[in-house]
Amino acid sequence: MAKNAALVGPKFPQVLTLVGATGDLSRRKLLPGLFHLCSAGFIPNCRIIGVSLDGLDAEGFRAFARAALDEFASRKLDETKWANFAAILDYVPISAGAAALKTAVQAAEQSIGGECRRIHYLSVPPNAAISAVHLLAEADLVANSRIIMEKPFGTDLASAVALNARLHEVFAEEQIFRIDHFLGKEPAQNILAFRFGNGLFEPIWNRNFISHVQIDVPETIGLGKRVAFYETVGAYRDMVVTHLFQILGFMAMEPPTALEPKPISEEKNKVFRSMLPIDPKDVVRGQYTGYRAEEGIDPESDTETFIALKCAIDNWRWAGVPFFLRTGKRLAEGQRIISIAFREPPKSMFPAGSGVGAQGPDHLTFDLADATKISLSFYGKRPGPGMRLDKLSLQFAMHDTSFVGDVLEAYERLILDAMRGDHTLFTTAEGIERLWEVSMPLLDAPPPVRLYEPDSWGPKSIHQLVAPNAWRLPFERARRGQKTTES
Repeated sequence: MAKNAALVGPKFPQVLTLVGATGDLSRRKLLPGLFHLCSAGFIPNCRIIGVSLDGLDAEGFRAFARAALDEFASRKLDETKWANFAAILDYVPISAGAAALKTAVQAAEQSIGGECRRIHYLSVPPNAAISAVHLLAEADLVANSRIIMEKPFGTDLASAVALNARLHEVFAEEQIFRIDHFLGKEPAQNILAFRFGNGLFEPIWNRNFISHVQIDVPETIGLGKRVAFYETVGAYRDMVVTHLFQILGFMAMEPPTALEPKPISEEKNKVFRSMLPIDPKDVVRGQYTGYRAEEGIDPESDTETFIALKCAIDNWRWAGVPFFLRTGKRLAEGQRIISIAFREPPKSMFPAGSGVGAQGPDHLTFDLADATKISLSFYGKRPGPGMRLDKLSLQFAMHDTSFVGDVLEAYERLILDAMRGDHTLFTTAEGIERLWEVSMPLLDAPPPVRLYEPDSWGPKSIHQLVAPNAWRLPFERARRGQKTTES
């Protein structure tokens, strides 16, 4: 059993209904994640029922799951653990109807014996979510259950309000877990630990000491099999509302009254309430050259594959501090970074040519990739005669510690939290509707898309957006003893 597994696992055995069980997300992330949670002892007793359009039986689903683990599991597959996992898998095709699903769930609960809980994971496209909810309702599986929803949660304010209203016809808000895998990553939660577990940084976490903030998620990948979906949403709807704004909420929130789900959700929602509507003049939309030539894309498509924007939080802590967000496809590097720029000293006492200020302000950087990394850059004196300053850094990387083996992947952590009823890393109906509300000026009057070359950093106009500051990427800091670069 994994260390502390009993302390973080759910109190009761779980019966998980996985709708969309043969889809790409299930194959790549959910089934490997569930295998690890079960085999490592995080879920002491579990049954998993796959539900999908494919006409499989239980053995066929087990074969599908084994193939998924062989291809995508990040940990070595133990045959004994696989046999135990295969034994808890069952399958019901959607064509069998609600009655068959109810029978399968009841059989799973009887095999567990004693008190257990139901959890439903809807790994389906947005247009199929409501029909899946109705299937669960028809099967009488709403009581004593929780439901995990995949993004996007609407495409504008009206659709988000309508979606939440239809969900609430069947499930209460406390039963709903809207998943954002960015928040399931260890580094996202490390922001909370970093701020509220140390007396060093919280006193300077405000407009008096911070000049600006960047949340930067460039991607080198293209669209793959998501062309049809992406053409209807674009980079803003796909990434900013669901992911980048959620990270902003963690970074900018006030200290909660307790490190518990409700106080944390309330503080995040206060940030969203304080956000000013997005001004289209503060947005750069881009589209990589060749996008319109891809199969399934409108030759005159106005869909953005890149978005950069400036937003503001109009409250006591952050008034006047710009937040710059950027993400896009087919860019020069793949990164997931929060970069906090501190204000420079009001007056320099160093002689001209000393190097102070030449490499920009001091930065605190959180790398939001799976392996936690934190870097603090600052000026220090170069050894030797005279007063020459260079940018130096303090760094932390999780793989340098003895804890790296304890890291859960994002979906693993979020599934576990949902089973425990912990909403800390999930968004609320109020929060998502507010984010769509501040987005409407941009969605109603988007600026034209500007072309950019693949493997670049996006349209040239992004530099005017961030001026007089500069984008932090590419940000690369080699391991100690190697050459260090930063821009």
